[in-house]
Amino acid sequence: MTEPASDPKGESPLQFPCDFPIKILGDGAADLRSLAIDLVRRHAPDLDEARVRVRDSRTGRYQSVTVNLRARDQQQLDAIYRELSGHPQIALVL
Repeated sequence: MTEPASDPKGESPLQFPCDFPIKILGDGAADLRSLAIDLVRRHAPDLDEARVRVRDSRTGRYQSVTVNLRARDQQQLDAIYRELSGHPQIALVL
């Protein structure tokens, strides 16, 4: 599981607020889109579902969900990455 690098001074190369894509990979049989939206909304309740894209692997075994959100700060992104990475149905978060 991947987490963003922590910045001990609280400084980020990103300028907040900003649009930020998060790619979530998991089993194609699960409803990964709904799961991703539910988990991200815990930290970004204003997430627009129109900014969520799903792509199946060629064989359909895996699925990727890209969530483009308006991030308000690094702490919010860190919390989202921890939430997603800690879920058993999610294989990888980029």
